[in-house]
Amino acid sequence: MKHLILSILALGLMTGAAQAACYADYKAKQDDPLRLHYGVAEIDGACNVENAAAQLRGALAADGWQLLNVLGVFDDAGLDERRESAGQYYLRY
Repeated sequence: MKHLILSILALGLMTGAAQAACYADYKAKQDDPLRLHYGVAEIDGACNVENAAAQLRGALAADGWQLLNVLGVFDDAGLDERRESAGQYYLRY
């Protein structure tokens, strides 16, 4: 019984670690007139640039923005240092 409880606890810890928060910083644009913005977004699922780009393309397009590129993905540790630079686009998408 003791081993079963330890196994369940270990599985719960691994599941929690696998679902750690993921964020991406990106650049986007609008045309006519040209407008650019830098933003930070929370990403669901796999924490990689490809998944971030796929999610951001649709979210940004809904507001008339075109994704230029995803600069990178990161966890909670990199979030606060990007807040000021992202301004109104901090966790907007």
